[in-house]
Amino acid sequence: MRSIILSAFSLSFIIVILATSCSNKKDNRVTITILQTSDIHGQLDTHEEMFVEEDKVAFRQRGGMANIKTLFDMERANNPGRTVIIDAGDLIQGSGYAMLSQGGIFSEIVQQMDYDLLMPGNWEVVYGKDAMMGVLTNYNTNVIAQNMYHDDTNEHLFPPYWTTTIEGIKLAFIGVNDPDIPFRQAPSYSKGITFSGIDTKLEAIINKVKTEEKPNALFLVTHIGIFKQLDLANNEVSKDVTYILGADTHERLREPIIGKYTKVVEPGAFGSFVGKLELTFEDGKIISDKYELIEVDPQKYPQDKELQKTIDRLKEPYKDNLEEVVGYTSTPLYRYLTVENAMDNMITDAMRWKTGVDISLSNGFRFGNPIVPINGEPASINRNDIWNMLPVDDYVKTGKVTGKQIIDWLEKEANNVFANNPSERFGGWFVRFSGMEVQFDSSRELGERMESITIKGKPIDENKTYTISACLREGDPDDMLCRIRGVKDVTTQSYTMHDALIEYLKEFSPVAPQIDGRALATDLGNFAFSTIPGTGYEFK
Repeated sequence: MRSIILSAFSLSFIIVILATSCSNKKDNRVTITILQTSDIHGQLDTHEEMFVEEDKVAFRQRGGMANIKTLFDMERANNPGRTVIIDAGDLIQGSGYAMLSQGGIFSEIVQQMDYDLLMPGNWEVVYGKDAMMGVLTNYNTNVIAQNMYHDDTNEHLFPPYWTTTIEGIKLAFIGVNDPDIPFRQAPSYSKGITFSGIDTKLEAIINKVKTEEKPNALFLVTHIGIFKQLDLANNEVSKDVTYILGADTHERLREPIIGKYTKVVEPGAFGSFVGKLELTFEDGKIISDKYELIEVDPQKYPQDKELQKTIDRLKEPYKDNLEEVVGYTSTPLYRYLTVENAMDNMITDAMRWKTGVDISLSNGFRFGNPIVPINGEPASINRNDIWNMLPVDDYVKTGKVTGKQIIDWLEKEANNVFANNPSERFGGWFVRFSGMEVQFDSSRELGERMESITIKGKPIDENKTYTISACLREGDPDDMLCRIRGVKDVTTQSYTMHDALIEYLKEFSPVAPQIDGRALATDLGNFAFSTIPGTGYEFK
């Protein structure tokens, strides 16, 4: 009888051991959530956002910092203690509230949103080095940048990487900003800062983190644009990288793009989207990953009341100025097409009207929230909208160039956008203009893309002199306008780009700008959104 009792006890003990073993195995499985924003560009509030549905444009309300905060809190509650939240740059620039406060309003907002990690983007430098450092250090959380240095000491502006450990799983994040910032932005913005490229220094940091920190997952947080991010994913330097968490080109990747060595994601822009990456680990190894792009729908994610109170308070000193209506539009204004947009046609038409030159030029900015008439009534345009369209208010410059200079410049600008070599791509869209009609083949090589250029109804004459206008970029040589070198008879006007646009709106509102074919990539058509060849990606 005793032996039977012992056997029963032994059996019960074995069952307990097996159950414990199964429980421990299950406990070794950990799912970690990484939430990513990027390219918010100073957008504090819910706004119109544009989508492409069945080759048609549609608009829906999205975004808002207080709405994003609600999304963050909901996701943290869904995976408590296992959620990491990051921003990949271009947060503190792009709206009037950002510009007039020199980015300062964002320190308190970031603190309340409880980000774990942030990094600067290519526009964080717009207020100068000291102002940028003041804002970002006042986030009171982790800021990283592997390739930004003090030019006098060659020391990093911020730590190159950050690690965190969650239930025994160590995550490492390395920050990489765009090394072309001194050329993409006015050179004066980044005075006092030097940058290293996607080179041996990055490889050394990756190796250092890999060997010294021994992370279970390694991420590159990159603000270098989708094409360079894909190039990096195909570079052997990324062989130990789990994911590239990308930014800069505002692409809405709804699923990762798979490179040779790692995967790339990018979560749209303006706070309209949040990227969500879920990684499941078992015994320290990744056994599954899942990614989705979450739309910040204010119906699903209502404002966090406390943060909205803070935002309203921070906006108050600037509100009367920025909410002043300066004009109206009877057609939608948006800026998502790669080659030509009605918003930029309005801006460059205004500059040509004001200056009286043959051709007015503007950068191919990627930001500016849609302005949409409702129920057939013209939509108002306020001063903050002007800042959204034109992120810096520089004085207008005029000068004279030859047809040959214009042709060479257009070839370079097209190459900046469509180069087959990702390292030659510059980040923005095709340059905007008024006073020319340009047709080109984006698939060709540098120097062979332009098919026809017409000015005042006549083919461009290489030997003829034309008058042009563009904005003054602080720090550029006196003879450079919109990256055209050797401009003659350069004059800085007494008015800014904002002055000219507001005067134009006052004179002609309601305006009705259209896409009129002044710029056409014949291989892409006149409704061309950004493409990422060979990936199946579609902007929508």
